[in-house]
Amino acid sequence: MRFAETVEINADLDQVWAVQIDVERWPEWTPSVRDARRLEPGPFTLGSTARLAQPRLRPAVWRVTEIDPPHAFVWESDSPGVRSRGEHRLAPLPDGRIRAELVMVQTGPLAGLVGLLAGRTIRRFLQQEAAGLKRRCEQG
Repeated sequence: MRFAETVEINADLDQVWAVQIDVERWPEWTPSVRDARRLEPGPFTLGSTARLAQPRLRPAVWRVTEIDPPHAFVWESDSPGVRSRGEHRLAPLPDGRIRAELVMVQTGPLAGLVGLLAGRTIRRFLQQEAAGLKRRCEQG
């Protein structure tokens, strides 16, 4: 199952990147995350992990599996029967704005069932995250 949301943000690429990788502050700007904790100190890099608690979902540990600062990071989380892959991609637009693309891909033997049961929630969370990222970055 694949879910995606895009938003255009009137802000500098480095500013949007800084907001996205400051995972512990996500609960300040998106209702899709109740609590977020990095599991190790230091910069957000390949292999970095964070524990996210989201409404109506079990807390999950996410590990960065790909990173291309300041354009993209991908992280993954495993639960019984489902692997979730969150993609966070930023692309500069010709007019100076930034297009942010947020993607959730779920694979595994239970991915179809999870998508059927939680698809509406996943879409809402992606919409909330996109809208919150835009608000946060455009506030300055």
